[in-house]
Amino acid sequence: MKDILIKNVHIIDPENSVNKVGDIFIKDGVFAAAELADESAQVIDAEGLTAAPGLVDLHVHLRDPGQTNKEDIITGCRAAAAGGVTSLLAMPNTDPAVDDPETVKYILNKAKNADAHVYVVGAITKGLKSHEPTDIDLLYRAGISALSDDGRPVENTEMMVHAMKKAAELGIPVTAHCEDPYLAGGKVNEGEISERLDIKGMPRAAEDAGTAREIALAAAYDVPVHICHVSTYTSANMIKCAKQYGVKVTAETAPHYIMLTENELLKRDADYRMNPPLRTERDRLAMIEALCDGTIDVIATDHAPHTPEEKSDFISAPNGSIGMETSFAAAYTVLVKGGLMSEEELIRKMSCNPARILSIKAGSITVGNPADLMLYSREDWTVDAERLHGKSKNTPFKGLTLSARVKLTVCGGKIVYNEL
Repeated sequence: MKDILIKNVHIIDPENSVNKVGDIFIKDGVFAAAELADESAQVIDAEGLTAAPGLVDLHVHLRDPGQTNKEDIITGCRAAAAGGVTSLLAMPNTDPAVDDPETVKYILNKAKNADAHVYVVGAITKGLKSHEPTDIDLLYRAGISALSDDGRPVENTEMMVHAMKKAAELGIPVTAHCEDPYLAGGKVNEGEISERLDIKGMPRAAEDAGTAREIALAAAYDVPVHICHVSTYTSANMIKCAKQYGVKVTAETAPHYIMLTENELLKRDADYRMNPPLRTERDRLAMIEALCDGTIDVIATDHAPHTPEEKSDFISAPNGSIGMETSFAAAYTVLVKGGLMSEEELIRKMSCNPARILSIKAGSITVGNPADLMLYSREDWTVDAERLHGKSKNTPFKGLTLSARVKLTVCGGKIVYNEL
């Protein structure tokens, strides 16, 4: 592995309170003191570019094993690298589900040759069916980094409590898909747009009821919980209130919830259908406010690839959209270019905070840490779905002009994406 010296780069490293122009030296796969660089290092002149710690995406569906026609571990990580994502948390709703040690080991073994660090989520219940609990100790020994039934809520509350307690013991997070399945089942947000489309809607109450339950459990048993893909103003308000009372709750939202609304669905294009669904302008503004005031800790993608054939019919298509290649640019466009958040705080939401929640050595350009970073420009660019790097192209940002473009990504000291 060749050493790398990145010169004349604007460095933003919130964990170390760094915001300056300088040099970054990478030796033997880790960050090292710049003055140690010698003539054997590969030199990259990054004048005019910004360096930040590699992004950590807490919510990714790699579809591997079992649905590799949509995505696989290698292509998913290739897409991650193109978006500056160097670490990702892979959700368990694969086929088979990640509910046994063999599946965990399969993912970790295949990920050894990938362009991003892959952390595996173990299922809380067998087959994500809420009937029988998994053996969490076995999954942990096999290498999981978190617990969830994401893709579905854990309907059995007793099993959810057991998982939350066990996760706290082991020092790993539980990430919660908050949804009351008896209220859910619609295709789009319930309201004016669902009525205009004459399509069954999904009420906010489905998400809010799930959020309320997980907060109640975290409060009652004094254990942490991480709330996935927040999309409603009520859920954001509940999380804010819970934090004020000392409940150990963290939360994420996704770039599509801060940039887009349910009005996109009038195009009758299934790439704008995901779960939770795109909501109203009030909800969009509430997500932005919750990010800015610290209620929501993390921006994650819920990267959910589907084939063009699956997405071809607006009504029957599965929920989900891809997002890793556009996540930083979309969030930057809304929050930083919109004058609502500093670059430092955005990087904190997309790198430092998720690294801390996952308890991994990432999220900072610290001497001795694995050399994970991205270089980006502040240029405008237009999203061309066909030029994205994953197998599937179901992006809700297609055709949009975004600001901030990832130009180079380094993962573990290796250049895994380079558009310089």
